[in-house]
Amino acid sequence: MRKKHLAMILSRLKGFPQPKPELEQYRTPGDVAAELLWLAHSIGDIEGKVIADLGAGTGVLSAGACLMGAERVYAVEIDGKALRIARENVESLSLENCVEFVNFDVSDFALRVDTVVMNPPFGSQVKHADRPFLMRAFGISDVVYSIHLAKPEVRRFIETFVRDAGFSITHRITIPFEIPAQFFFHRKRLERILVDIYRFERT
Repeated sequence: MRKKHLAMILSRLKGFPQPKPELEQYRTPGDVAAELLWLAHSIGDIEGKVIADLGAGTGVLSAGACLMGAERVYAVEIDGKALRIARENVESLSLENCVEFVNFDVSDFALRVDTVVMNPPFGSQVKHADRPFLMRAFGISDVVYSIHLAKPEVRRFIETFVRDAGFSITHRITIPFEIPAQFFFHRKRLERILVDIYRFERT
């Protein structure tokens, strides 16, 4: 499967029916998800591996990981309504045998996995909302892929936090991320921001 084809498939999946601003529930765009998964697959971190998708939302990364050959994906999501949409998305692609849906706070998920993939909150509504995700990811895997705002202050935080946790940044890819207007505080019909896709590895 080509990256463009993967992006098209993931772009057609259902988004959040009633997104919650306090959870920063933005659907992961298909092209961003495909970029992350393509990188992970090219390095050998997806095919035949056990994956955790922390804060799985509507299951875009979970479904994509299965399409790229993951052995098992744990879709961990605290919002039960979002998880139901994730189940529908996974079933629409006949991938239900690949994904296990886990209705937990990510901090309570303790199963060791080969690789973590995630699009955590950016911290726009709740400062440092991504920290619990990073802490849990580093606690359950030696390889982590994560998406964060491409801002100097965020990069400095990530670099320090990752180093202090005993990890290193092996890859960082900067790409556009489109956010459609869905909350009362949005002023534009479509907001385009830049994000960094990171690969972290235990040193």
